[in-house]
Amino acid sequence: MSRESQHWELVSWELFYDMARQLAFMIHEDNYQPDIIIAIARGGYTPARILSDYLGVMDMTSFKVKHYRSTQKEPIAIIEHPLAADVSGQKILLVDDVSDTGDTFEVAIDHINECTNPSEVRSAVLHHKTVSRYKPDYYTREVKEWHWITYPWAIIEDMTAYIKEMRPAPTSAEQVAQKLRAEHSIEAPIQILSDAFRLSGLR
Repeated sequence: MSRESQHWELVSWELFYDMARQLAFMIHEDNYQPDIIIAIARGGYTPARILSDYLGVMDMTSFKVKHYRSTQKEPIAIIEHPLAADVSGQKILLVDDVSDTGDTFEVAIDHINECTNPSEVRSAVLHHKTVSRYKPDYYTREVKEWHWITYPWAIIEDMTAYIKEMRPAPTSAEQVAQKLRAEHSIEAPIQILSDAFRLSGLR
């Protein structure tokens, strides 16, 4: 679905950090102390690093789950870069930014259990969408009405894609800002929009 035709939420760095802080204290107060944090690439990298800081977990690793579409145009999640670390016997905190459909976590947890033997696996995200088949152990926001969420570490990627989808094509970052404001009530930093406009190839 085009970003032009749906509700869209832009998460600032400040809001992200506050959510990550809340998430860390939820885990801390639940008395869960992981031995290692595993980030699901790429969305889980930044939340995982903040959680490692708050929880005092020095060991981190990651693997990548990739989504692609088959000939039937149905999204499928696969492991693209597998887990390299042996986490047998360890308590794991598996981190991503959002639980959207649930397929990423289902594939990720199966992958961990297939290639190693952890003592426990718990999961954490910033946003949990209730349409997801998988419910994480920890999350700070419950999203009951599905919408697109852009995190600060993905803003250039999402804004560039949005600009390329705009019809008619914009001729300036200011036009992009006006459309975002009018259609999504989003106030994006003009420098970010200028960068995305430049990278979109329309300039």
